[in-house]
Amino acid sequence: MRDNRKVSGENRRNKILQWLKEKNRPITGGELATMTNVSRQVIVQDISLLKAKNEPIIATSQGYMFMAPTNNKAYERVVACNHTREETRKELYLMVDHGVTVKNVFIEHPVYGDLEASIMVSNRSEVDHFIKQVEETKAVYLLELTNGIHLHTLEADSEEKLELAYQSLCKAGLAIDA
Repeated sequence: MRDNRKVSGENRRNKILQWLKEKNRPITGGELATMTNVSRQVIVQDISLLKAKNEPIIATSQGYMFMAPTNNKAYERVVACNHTREETRKELYLMVDHGVTVKNVFIEHPVYGDLEASIMVSNRSEVDHFIKQVEETKAVYLLELTNGIHLHTLEADSEEKLELAYQSLCKAGLAIDA
């Protein structure tokens, strides 16, 4: 039987943190709102308060995630890319098909300086979900603010996977050769 009582304040934030730590998938603000019987806006404020306490929570296109430190050796590489909006799916597929997680996208904006957005996609299904959300919300890709030029932070469990992903981007003409 579902308890319809509102979960309040610190207790709610502790529960949110616990749920995020337990799940191996993102949890949407709507799901958290339903679980705590509060509005999605209250959840957004709770997440902000948790982040202010240095909890490693990130907002992705699929929902909120707790980014626990891992014991596994992870390798990272930043790659520079240049392509059109329409080539975004192809670009992301090329990277995730090599076992790489695309952590973010960032640009250097002439007015605002560095702008970064979390992506956190590791497979084609997550890429498709990300693209669908951009299309449904009619959002602008950051690359559209810089004539296609942008960077991604990639993560993998080997440097070889990062190199293969980068080489595939180069071969497809989507990477800016360093």
